[in-house]
Parts: sequence; C-alpha cells; structure tokens
Amino acid sequence: MKAALWFVALFGVAVASALFAGGNQSTVTVFWSPHRVDLSLNLVLLLLLLLFVMSHLAWRAMSGLFELPHQARRWRLQQKERAMHAALLDALSELWSGRYVRAVKSAEKALALEALLTSVRTADDAPLKYTQQLRALSHLVAAESAHALRDRDARGAHLQAVMALGNDPQDKAVQAALESASLGAARWALSDHDAPEALRYLDGLGQGPSRRILALRMRLKATRLDQQHTLALDAARLLAKHGAFSATAAQSLLRELALASLNEAHDSAQLQGAWDGLEDAERSQPEVVLHATQRMLKLSGEAAAVMPWLTPMWNRMVQQPDSCTPAIRERVAQTLARVLVMLPADLEWLASIERARQTYPRWVELQYLAGVVCWHHALWGKAQQILEQAAPQLNNADMQRHAWRTLAHLAEQKEDQARAQLCWKRAAQVAA
Repeated sequence: MKAALWFVALFGVAVASALFAGGNQSTVTVFWSPHRVDLSLNLVLLLLLLLFVMSHLAWRAMSGLFELPHQARRWRLQQKERAMHAALLDALSELWSGRYVRAVKSAEKALALEALLTSVRTADDAPLKYTQQLRALSHLVAAESAHALRDRDARGAHLQAVMALGNDPQDKAVQAALESASLGAARWALSDHDAPEALRYLDGLGQGPSRRILALRMRLKATRLDQQHTLALDAARLLAKHGAFSATAAQSLLRELALASLNEAHDSAQLQGAWDGLEDAERSQPEVVLHATQRMLKLSGEAAAVMPWLTPMWNRMVQQPDSCTPAIRERVAQTLARVLVMLPADLEWLASIERARQTYPRWVELQYLAGVVCWHHALWGKAQQILEQAAPQLNNADMQRHAWRTLAHLAEQKEDQARAQLCWKRAAQVAA
C-alpha cells in the first residue's frame, strides 16, 4: 500500500512539473555590461538545481577529506577494542579447557588493552561500552585460574581489583561483578577449608544474592565446616524449600543437622531451646525424638520433660504401624520402658500399652515394654508371664539382657533361687 502511494505521488509531481515547464513562457534577463543575456526560467531553475547538487557534493567531499584522520583513529581504537574482547574470549575458553597459565596470560592481555584504550581515549572519542564489566570479568578469570594454580597472592590481587570497582547500585553490571567476586571468594575460601572467611564473604552479599541456591549451598557447607549446625539447619531448610535436593536427601540432611544441633546443647535449658527451634516436620521424625530424649535424660534425668516429645510419636506408631521400621520400634519401646520406670505409675499408659500389645501381638518389642511397665506397676505375675515369652525372641541385646535381669529379680522376690540363677546366667550370656 505504501509503495502504491509513493508511485501516485511521483506521478503527480511529474504531471505538475510537465504542466509548469510546458506552459511557462517566462524569461530571465541578465545584464552584464555591455552584454545582455536572456534565459528561460526553466533553464535558470535547472542551473540552480545543478549548482546546489554540485555544492552539496563538494561539501561532502571536503568533509570526508577532513574526517579521514578521525576515521583512522576510530578504526585503530576499534581494532584494539576487538583485540581486547578476543583476548577475554580466549581467556574464558582456556579456563574451561583447563589451560590455566594461558588463561591468566589472555586475561592479563585483555586488561592491558583495556588500560591502553582508557589512557589514549579523548573526549571526542566514542565512549567504550561495558568497560568495567570487561575489566571485572578479566580479573575474575585470572583469579579463578590463579586459584587452580594455587597462586594465592595473584588470586588475592585480582580479587581486590574487582572489589575496588566500587558498589554503585545503579550500575547493574558492576553490581553483578561484585556478587560474582564474593561468591568466587567464598568458594575459594571453602576450598582452603577457611569457613570463617567464606562466611564473611557470604554475609557481605545482599538479601537477594544470599538466597540463591549457589550461595545457600556454600553457606551450608561453610556452617557445617565451622560446626555451626543451627545456621546450617536454616540454610538446609531454604535449600529444601527451593527444591535443591530430592525429598529423601532433604529429609536425611535435615535429620542429621537437627541431631547435630541437639548435640550442641550443654544443659536441659539449651536442649529445650534447641528442640523448640526445630520445625514440626523435624520434631515428628522418630530419630530426632529419640535422640532428644536420650540427650535430656543424660543431661538432667528429667523424665517428665520428655513425655510431651514421646507421646505423639507413640500415638503415631500405634495408629500408623507403617510409619516406623522394626529398628525404630525397638528403640521406641526401649526408651519408653526406661522413661516410664523413672515416673510414678500411670494407669493410662499401662492401658495404652496393653491395647497396643493386643493389637500387634507379633511385635515382640511391645511385649517387652508391657512386661517392664507391669513390673513397674507391681503386677509381678503378669510381668513374669509376658517377659518369659518375650525374652527369648528379642533381637536387641540390651532389651534381652534387661528382660532376663527383671525376671531374675522377680524370681528372687519369690525366693526361687534356681530360677533366679538361670535368669542371671542367661543375662550374662547375652552380655558376653
């Protein structure tokens, strides 16, 4: 459509010009004493047009002639700029291919060309784009190569050169270069097993960069290396939230760090604080509950303090039998037997254990637990009957030994010395 309109306009101009030139009888008289020249108006207009065109071409030619030195200067600067970019590309390629010495040389060449361009550039020259970003990348490539070559002095010099660029929030390229330098420095510090130095660089990052998966992974590694398990647990939670691990790996890692954070407690108050700091998903894991219970009993011996931890796990175990493995069930039964014996007799717990024993008659660990609780409630006959059935079937040596010792005490109460000696003998055999 646009081309058609141009053609119509062109034809209109041609028709108007033909009508004007064909019917124009005007003349232009030029007096040049003693001569007189009569020219048609059409010829005069044509001569003026030719004069304008020739003047314009002459002006363009003179401008181009005077512009030649500036064009030559721009061409030389462009050649140097292209060589600078080519040197940086060579440095990156050599870094990734493992030729670290060549990478350092190429990066230093790019830096030298950038310094040369900066020094010879004048106010009339076109401004160079991405100068600071290119300088920062060259320093980072050189620092990375120096790290691979174990040249810490060169690595530190290049890192300081990047940090000296300044922290201008408006310059996104410089900001990204500084973030890259901080992440690289943290990774190098971890490689040197210097966890405090790595954490110092990571703490210097902004809120956004510090929550990236790369930064969180390094923070997790640094805090674990520095034995700061509570901070490591926070980093692991964020990584699990971002999907950095599989579900199984995340659960295993969180469990391991939760246990480590509980181990950092040196008294019952610290342990209670560490327990309160855990999330619901972590407090619901049987391994964490059992470990926290053992730590509390070891630190203070307060059995009443651990019952709020054990009760939900016990209810979940008897209501959802597939939620616990046989090994976990053994530990739960052993821990509950130890704790309930330290507390006053509780008929509700006795009834709950008895219901569970009748629901799952093949769970020998429940037989053991029921026998110990019956013995604690002074139900001697029932305790003896249950433990005699459970003791030979127990796979856990501690539980089996405790069952035989309890039977030995019951036999001594009945003054059945032969039975007591037999139970003590079997307990000793388990110990051996």
